[in-house]
Amino acid sequence: MHSTEWRRRFAEEAREERPDLTSLCLLVSAEADPALDQAGLDAAEIELDRLAGLVPFGPKSPRAWAAALADLLGERCGFHGTPGDYERLESSLLHQVLRRRRGLPILLSVVWIEVARRAGAPVYGVALPGHFVVGFGEPGEQVLADPFDRGRLLTGPDVELLVAGATGEPLRPSMLMPADPLDIVLRILNNIRAWAAARPECSHVALWAVELSLLLPAHPARLRYERAQLLIQRGDFITGAVEMEAYAEVVAGIEPVAAEKIRELARAARAMLN
Repeated sequence: MHSTEWRRRFAEEAREERPDLTSLCLLVSAEADPALDQAGLDAAEIELDRLAGLVPFGPKSPRAWAAALADLLGERCGFHGTPGDYERLESSLLHQVLRRRRGLPILLSVVWIEVARRAGAPVYGVALPGHFVVGFGEPGEQVLADPFDRGRLLTGPDVELLVAGATGEPLRPSMLMPADPLDIVLRILNNIRAWAAARPECSHVALWAVELSLLLPAHPARLRYERAQLLIQRGDFITGAVEMEAYAEVVAGIEPVAAEKIRELARAARAMLN
């Protein structure tokens, strides 16, 4: 299927009343992997259904749900992460994480969320700064598990240490609230952009990650400037200049000096054609 169609579906799903996290993550995968077709997307959904069918049946407390998922996904199926997984684009692509059973904390958390949700668990993502985890039960009294560490249950001090290590600040109750599916997808795309930014030869990856982010209903306005920079970097000087000028108009009322600097960059990009 052509990338335009994947993007159309991504934009439509993102604007649903209840966006489907699995669908959005798989459409990110389709943008990244030209070999991935509808059959591949269906296979990933089927695998999530299969894993959910392996979760022991019956009512459970939040701690029992977390323990059951840790036993199934972390121990029996081997889903986990290592520092080396941060170096691989596949670690941010759901279909590859399901195949390799390795990935970044947020993608492993997506697997946990979607398997547990299908099994009937009260589950959601928790976007701790620098390290995404999974929660079961009511916020404030929930049980947290770390899928990156095979589902290790986190104590209060564990969580405080994770936050302090990432930010140097104390844990705040707002950090423990359930993450919105669209925020999860934006964070995944941010990770992909960060991965590509460290690899100049992968500017095309950074570009599609920015362009998908711009399709989300709520996104940072500065992404338009980032897209313009990437277009110019890739030699599309006119389109990049137009995008920069449009962004300058957005910020002119707040930061007129910054807006003029951006216009100067746009003029410089146009001059590259001479």
